[in-house]
Amino acid sequence: MSLPGNILVITADQWRADCLSVLGHPAVKTPNIDALAADGVLFERHYCQAAPCSPARASLYTGLYQMNHRVCRNGTPLDARFTNIALEGRRAGYGPALFGYTDQSFDPRALAADDPRLKTYEEVLPGFERIARFDEQAADWLQWLEGKGEDASDGLGGVYGKVPTPFKRSDLIPRFSAEYTETGYITERFLDFVERQESGAPWFAHLSFIRPHPPFSVPEPYNSMVPDEAVEMPVRAGSPEEEGALHPFVRYVLGEVKSKSFVPGGGDRPVTDWSDEEIRAVRAVYYGMIAEVDAQLGRMIAGLKAAGAYENTLIVLTSDHGEMMGEHHLFGKLGYFEGSYHIPLIVRAPDGPRGTRVRKFTESIDIAPTLAEWSGIDVPLQYDGRSLMPFLRGGEPADWREAAHWEFDFREVVSGKPEAALGLKLDQCQLAVHRGERFKYVHFAALPPLFFDLETDPGELVNLSGHPDYAAEELAAARAMLSWRQTNSERTLTGIEITARGPVERSFADRY
Repeated sequence: MSLPGNILVITADQWRADCLSVLGHPAVKTPNIDALAADGVLFERHYCQAAPCSPARASLYTGLYQMNHRVCRNGTPLDARFTNIALEGRRAGYGPALFGYTDQSFDPRALAADDPRLKTYEEVLPGFERIARFDEQAADWLQWLEGKGEDASDGLGGVYGKVPTPFKRSDLIPRFSAEYTETGYITERFLDFVERQESGAPWFAHLSFIRPHPPFSVPEPYNSMVPDEAVEMPVRAGSPEEEGALHPFVRYVLGEVKSKSFVPGGGDRPVTDWSDEEIRAVRAVYYGMIAEVDAQLGRMIAGLKAAGAYENTLIVLTSDHGEMMGEHHLFGKLGYFEGSYHIPLIVRAPDGPRGTRVRKFTESIDIAPTLAEWSGIDVPLQYDGRSLMPFLRGGEPADWREAAHWEFDFREVVSGKPEAALGLKLDQCQLAVHRGERFKYVHFAALPPLFFDLETDPGELVNLSGHPDYAAEELAAARAMLSWRQTNSERTLTGIEITARGPVERSFADRY
């Protein structure tokens, strides 16, 4: 089978959908991404299906909702029976190459009890060959830094330092040059790979950038790129206490988000203690980190063009999940909030439309079937998503989804903290979201629901669940969520019936 061209899937970790200058953000500068959007299709309402990293990526890679792949947390094993974009790429004839990480844990049933892969959630998704490694220790990047003349002898703690309390924006500057970031490392390794490829031999590469994931720290000129007056404060209730009064889940998580997860050496200080100046500093640095990634993407695209590979490459640029950035007094990726799940997606197809914007709801699970269809292979029955190829041909399906869905599992298998704090059993620590055009319904397995009118309350500050004026709308959303779950339950073999004439199978298209 003849392959249609190269495939390049890029994920930038923890990137909010609104943080693109092409969408009019007042502070973010992304000229290279804007140019890619002008040369492809920008999906304005694209959502991931889970958080944090491992569950989000499991959905991206397997094309499955969390309720089907059941990767609940970082460290939850991915069932070995599932196919994924790398294995399907191999089936199509590619040799999928990984630059970075996939954050997937192996199925322990397939490994010996003493296998070292059972001690990390940072293993490589089956089907990928890792060309450039990046993990929590970042040893390969630190070694690369040393080779560039930077001092990385004290490890990550040395290159990032430790912030004081309180901290300023100028405290969020690491001890390495702007061209030698983690993004720069992955970009350089990828461009070396492109130069080594044989002419006319299509390749499949996945670039997994860690930025703008914490620690929130970036070299100059990016640290001070955004002026203070351009940094708006986040949407939130008047105080953490007022925010927590909305729901028991919100009250619980507000006490669990600590500084050490976001700023170098931040310790156990709650982010709810940060001053407005500190919040503005982190938001400005986050925008600067995005600008740094954009600069490296510009370098990468220039390299593809110089190698004669750009025109023949399907480029998918997205994220695994978003970032709260102080909204609701929270940082990170969690819960049911728009900021955690609304993420960027730009697809540039060699023969696709240019400068198109799509307002339909799309989801991370749509990327896997898109890659399969573009590669010329049958879309696996496993996939819950739908191919985006109709949009990449300039059309729009008449029966496309009218809502986005995602899930968040907040169990803690090791500590059991949320279970104890909220009086829940392990499998009750989960929620699911139906996000329609106007209304958003959040169903908890064993806690009260939430219901928001996003037209009048885009910040999700007023819970209308149980309000008599919205009873019909809430019931409709709850019914729609139930229908969604029933329609998308595990169904790999449900379209097949064994008969006296042998197996009879319905087509993939009949499922929708």
